[in-house]
Amino acid sequence: MPEVLRPARGTKLRDGGAATPTRMPGWLRRPVPRGPQVERVRRTIAHHSLCTVCESAACPNRLECYSSGRFTFMILGDICTRGCAYCKVAVGRPLPVDQGEPERVAGAARDLNLNYAVVTSVCRDDLPDGGATQFARTIQALRDWNDHIMVEVLIPDFRGSLSELQIVQNAHPTVLNHNLETVPRLYRQLRPQGRYEWAIELLDRAKSISPDTPTKSGLMLGLGERDDEIVAVLEDLRRVRCDVVTLGQYVRPSLDHYPVQRYLTPDEFSWFEAVGKDMGFSQVAAGPLVRSSFAAAAVYESVHVSRNVCHEAESGRLSCEDRRCQ
Repeated sequence: MPEVLRPARGTKLRDGGAATPTRMPGWLRRPVPRGPQVERVRRTIAHHSLCTVCESAACPNRLECYSSGRFTFMILGDICTRGCAYCKVAVGRPLPVDQGEPERVAGAARDLNLNYAVVTSVCRDDLPDGGATQFARTIQALRDWNDHIMVEVLIPDFRGSLSELQIVQNAHPTVLNHNLETVPRLYRQLRPQGRYEWAIELLDRAKSISPDTPTKSGLMLGLGERDDEIVAVLEDLRRVRCDVVTLGQYVRPSLDHYPVQRYLTPDEFSWFEAVGKDMGFSQVAAGPLVRSSFAAAAVYESVHVSRNVCHEAESGRLSCEDRRCQ
């Protein structure tokens, strides 16, 4: 554990220890970015008849990301087969797989001159392969356009099927991300169709298949988890050699969704960041407005630089006391 004092909680406590959320705190409020780049991204996505998780999930950072030309493609449509209590993506019976979608993703990437693309999907439990082939085809389409483009994929759990993971890994994504989202105790309540064990096994297997491909996962905080449970999840992620973790504040997308149980302060996020770094993660992005794909390219670059430093240390060209090299 790092030498960091645990900050006081940012919310009051009810009898029994349950947190009482107050009004949304000021640190979650930001000016709304405007400008031509925001409209350029939106027009390009619409022109290619594509979806972004930024819009479908009502991400609070979406306009800030758009203003910098960043966003996350959401493939396999905009209707999910699961109904997580915190997610705004529509739930229902999805349409058939759009075979032209991978090429349109590549077309949008070309029009926006992307050098780092992030691709996620709805859950498609209705498909035999869970959508894995569409992920692989999308990676390939992007590489057909630009063989130097970096592609980060944020994949579903494929219901614990490792053969679907292998399909995605065979396409050689730059980064493989799968979010745990919350602590094991809350899965039945918040992610009833998911399993914590599936998620951890997927990340473990991903590292076994491709040890040099960075793996990544994320948690939303403020859903009712305890601090010791967060630390335990971080330990699980390090046990399966996960390289990058993101920690952000859960913000209720509508009154129909699961209520916020507490708002963590920026100091609390800094504490968890220090805990994660002390455990040996290559990168920990922690803060109230951090999301899984927020500034994904910058996070990857920091991991890449860190790995180069470690490799040079191991070869004797640098002196390195970083515990990740030990």
